[in-house]
Amino acid sequence: MGFTYPEVGATGTGRLPAGYRHLRWRTELAPGVFEAAGAAVLTWRMHRAMGVRMTTDAPSAAPGVAVTAGLGLGRLRLAAPCEVVWAVRDQRRIGFGYGTLPGHPMRGEEAFLVELADDGRVWFTVIAFSAPASRLTRLAGPVVPVLQRAYAWWCGTVLRRLTALRR
Repeated sequence: MGFTYPEVGATGTGRLPAGYRHLRWRTELAPGVFEAAGAAVLTWRMHRAMGVRMTTDAPSAAPGVAVTAGLGLGRLRLAAPCEVVWAVRDQRRIGFGYGTLPGHPMRGEEAFLVELADDGRVWFTVIAFSAPASRLTRLAGPVVPVLQRAYAWWCGTVLRRLTALRR
């Protein structure tokens, strides 16, 4: 299966392509949680703690890892197949970006990144570009960006909770 969009890796560059809705959402985490927050992102722990069913073929994010995120409950669960296109783990940044595969209700890419600033502050950022890929998401229209922002906010809220337990 191939990606459903041509701009693979764009969330890693910061230059989001035209023709998509863009999302850049950022929140500050507690001081000293850089490693714990990064580990929670890379190992799918943040997503699972959010209630997202993450089916993956590896214990942590790395290029080429297949991921299917399951959102919703029971028969209303929406499967969203993706593949990790980039991952980073260095002294200042930990995170990954994944892109949509056939069967995903959207087409595009989303990234989750924990960053350690020069002043010691720890930031969590969600970056995405997307467009509807199914009838359902086209019909949802203006509700989709609202849901995407709420999802990013929930990621940050859960990550803050997870890392508070590690302090």
